[in-house]
Amino acid sequence: MAGPTCVIYNPAAGRGRAGKLLSELQQTLGTEYQLKPSSRPEEAIDLARQAAESGFDRVIAAGGDGTVHEVANGLLRSQRSNVVLGVWPIGSANDFAFSIGMTSWWERRIEALPTVVQLVDVGLVKTAKRERYMIGNFGVGFNGMVTIESRSTHWLKGLPLYGWAFLKALSRHFATPMMSVRFDEREVTTPTLSVSVLNAQREGNFPLCPRARVDDGLLDYLHAKRLSRGHLLRYLPAMARGTLPTNHRLLEVGQARRIAVRSEMPFCVHADGELLCVPKDCVSEVTIEVIPRRLRVELFPEAMYGKWAERRKPTQLG
Repeated sequence: MAGPTCVIYNPAAGRGRAGKLLSELQQTLGTEYQLKPSSRPEEAIDLARQAAESGFDRVIAAGGDGTVHEVANGLLRSQRSNVVLGVWPIGSANDFAFSIGMTSWWERRIEALPTVVQLVDVGLVKTAKRERYMIGNFGVGFNGMVTIESRSTHWLKGLPLYGWAFLKALSRHFATPMMSVRFDEREVTTPTLSVSVLNAQREGNFPLCPRARVDDGLLDYLHAKRLSRGHLLRYLPAMARGTLPTNHRLLEVGQARRIAVRSEMPFCVHADGELLCVPKDCVSEVTIEVIPRRLRVELFPEAMYGKWAERRKPTQLG
């Protein structure tokens, strides 16, 4: 792609692999690339906004979903809407990158395979205290606690990391409080373990919504109701394979444009693996709404959606 490119990376991403790899790549990248490391939480938001407003045509998030989340939020808050988000997936979880084909592209990057630019959907998350954009996945309840446990484990990465965090959360944070969940105009009140909302197909490396698409103007969801620990252990292999049952009375899947969750007790919420609130913050209401085709993203059509794809070519932007 033509034009100047800013590469924003977290040196600690991927258990420290990102910083080492970017240092090595700096020797071969051309002068049109400028590398900017982030050194503290949410700094990449400011770096991305500044890069967009200073004239960069493309801003690359080099890292995992947390880095992509911050860079995307910075671009979406900037005054320029034509800046392209690129993704170099070198983090512990690369859920969004997987769905847009960039994990496959990265593995074959020496081949210089062609990419395209497409407008993709984003989600706008709101609580009484915070507002953030979601680009890949969003979770309320148990899956937020899995995110917390993943951060305390430093000796694993990828699916093993989140599998281990899942088991730790199952032991320490299992609860099914009463929640009212509104999907567009339909509301359900029931004991709830978690609500997963996806624009990408995966959450924490688990393909929970394998039919999700990044450009259909809809949010896919998985509403896990009064499941037992036994249910979770039984379905863990299916979660890893993307084959969860769609006709289980305690698992509801579907699509909506706006989802609102209210709970009888404070909950944990994450967006793209970044914690928006934990129980001690006393947040018990959250909404997420899709903003169709809001962000320009560089993607690799040949590998989009992985093995669950019904292959189709995205619309390339001029």
